Amino acid sequence: MNHPDTQFQEEMRTLLASLASPGVVNAARGMSEMVGQALSVSEPHVRLVPFHDIPELLGGPESEAVGIYLRIEGHISGQMMMIVPHNKALELVDLMMGLPIGSTQSINSMERSALAELGNITGTFFLNAISDNTGFSSRPSPPAVMVDMVGAILDIILATMDELFDSVLMIQATFLRDGREAEADFWIIPDRKTLNSVSNEA
Repeated sequence: MNHPDTQFQEEMRTLLASLASPGVVNAARGMSEMVGQALSVSEPHVRLVPFHDIPELLGGPESEAVGIYLRIEGHISGQMMMIVPHNKALELVDLMMGLPIGSTQSINSMERSALAELGNITGTFFLNAISDNTGFSSRPSPPAVMVDMVGAILDIILATMDELFDSVLMIQATFLRDGREAEADFWIIPDRKTLNSVSNEA
């Protein structure tokens, strides 16, 4: 018999896996509106990742990274975040602003603003796609952009969780524009009440 937490996470994974493709495609549509040019996106890959494995996936706890964090409220509540290695975040800024790769060298106020808007648009469009497909209405908080070591970013996120789970959901996608691509990983951590709700409705 599965442990309740395992069962809850498998049910949430099944739900979000079915919604990942329309969610990310809709997020790409929002990004296209933001940059004024069409973006395409690869078929997203969804998997459960042990929380303690996240630092190593991002280069180690002392590696510099950029985190874009949103709180989700509504029928599905929890946390959504993008944590990307620092060099990949610079490429994302270049992609969004239509600059040659390598143009952005640091994350200052303008770059933070662009990344915050990216988080806001992708989060909103992703949740809108979930709502369209399920009727579950959710909304994101204003995004917070963190530039720090991976371990420090994760510590902040851990402090805001209502309960620690063994694993989190990772949605991996690649956004493409004019033959250029930028990878983005979306991490989803549902609240306990959301997991209970999904379990009860399954």
